[in-house]
Amino acid sequence: MVVYWYLHIQKTNGDMIVIKNKLIPFGRYKIINLCGVLFVKGNTISPEEYNHENIHTVQMLEMFVIGFYLWYVVEYLLIRLFHNKQSEAYHDVSFEEEAHNNDKDLGYLKTRKVFQYRWFKYVRVNSAK
Repeated sequence: MVVYWYLHIQKTNGDMIVIKNKLIPFGRYKIINLCGVLFVKGNTISPEEYNHENIHTVQMLEMFVIGFYLWYVVEYLLIRLFHNKQSEAYHDVSFEEEAHNNDKDLGYLKTRKVFQYRWFKYVRVNSAK
C-alpha cells in the first residue's frame, strides 16, 4: 500500500510551526502539539484551535517541556481510574481544562504570564463538570 504524505509547513505569527498532513495525529484527533510544533490533519486550523494549542505551548515552557509531558501522562492515568470514557478523562486533565476554558479568548495569553501555573487550579477529579 502506498501512503501519500502531503506535508505543508508554515510559520504562523512567529509562535509555532504548523505542519499540515493527512496522517498525524492518529484517530479522530485533528491537532496535536509536540513541543510547540502543531501537526494538523487537514488544511485548516481556526483561531480558537490555534489559541488552544498556543496555551499548551506556554504550559510546556512553564514545565520545561519534559515536566509537562510527565505531569500530563501521570495526571491522565490517575484521572482515567475515575472515568469510563477516554474523552471524559482527556477533558479532565488540568492542562486541557485551562486551554478549553480560555481558547475563545484570543487575548488570553497577553494577560497570562509564564510561570503563573494557572492550570494548577484545575488539578482535581471531575473539575471539568
